[in-house]
Amino acid sequence: EDLERLLSLSRDDDVGRLIVLDGVFSMLGDIAPLEEITSLAEEYNARVLVDEAHAVGVLGAHGRGATEHCGVEDQVDLVLGTFSKSLASIGGFLAGPEEVIHYIKHFSRPLIFSASIPPASVATVIAALEVLEAEPERRKTLWENTERVRRGLTDLGFNLGPSQTPIIPVIIGDQELTFRFWRMLTEEGIFANPVTSPAVPPGMDLIRTSYMATHTPAQIDRVVETFEKVGKKLRLVA
Repeated sequence: EDLERLLSLSRDDDVGRLIVLDGVFSMLGDIAPLEEITSLAEEYNARVLVDEAHAVGVLGAHGRGATEHCGVEDQVDLVLGTFSKSLASIGGFLAGPEEVIHYIKHFSRPLIFSASIPPASVATVIAALEVLEAEPERRKTLWENTERVRRGLTDLGFNLGPSQTPIIPVIIGDQELTFRFWRMLTEEGIFANPVTSPAVPPGMDLIRTSYMATHTPAQIDRVVETFEKVGKKLRLVA
């Protein structure tokens, strides 16, 4: 509703409009409502740029990201992403119409003053893309792991928020308690990230967890068991 309000305010102005958003929101793991957003963009003659950093290799029938998952690839003008997550390298990419990319290459200050990606990093990305295409069973395993941990944590009574992806937050709601929870997890050998304001709104303090295809069922179960152990010690679950 707020997006439509903002678009409507400039509807009669002779200016460009660019909607910029994440395909998957990095803290809560929810997927952007891209069907609604691209529909609004068409109605108000706006362009759309989607950051697929947390979606490439994870979402979509071929791992192309949230735009593929939502069926709106042809309605998105620019796609931005990183090589540092599912592609296991460094750097990033921007894909779009040739004339737009040409303009950005020559007028984007961050790009102009950045060094090129090392050839070895590019080779890593190419190899990772080949694995994504040749071994779709990895994504299947990733989603099985995701559902296994989601089911386990939900059954224990933890609040996982709106997560729809392998990014699964455990919402604690108190900053001090979040850091205590995180430290106790670390002492038990579980790596997770404590997240507090301003990365999330006040009162949404959380433990951010994320999962891989290479996690084994035994490892997933240990995560759930450790969350149960720590949660009971801190009286967050019964």
